[in-house]
Amino acid sequence: MHDLLGFPMLESMARVVLYVRTGCPWCAEVEKILDRYGLSYDRVDILRNPQGGRRLAKMIGKAKTPALEWDDEVLAAFSEAELKSFLELRGIV
Repeated sequence: MHDLLGFPMLESMARVVLYVRTGCPWCAEVEKILDRYGLSYDRVDILRNPQGGRRLAKMIGKAKTPALEWDDEVLAAFSEAELKSFLELRGIV
């Protein structure tokens, strides 16, 4: 996982981006959950990457974290149960 300014695409893999905010405890917990499931994702801290914050705001109406972008879908303002359901639908859990 790494911070990024662009979004590299791999043809056979989904693009997964986790938008976080420095100091957000739920963001840190979500990272631990995704790491526990072995999910590969790109991490964008919207406080360090304003471009990422603007991209997130354009997708969901505001820069709310954590938010998980999976290809063309975004899960934002979610509980642990909602995250698990989202990942189950994609065969991760």
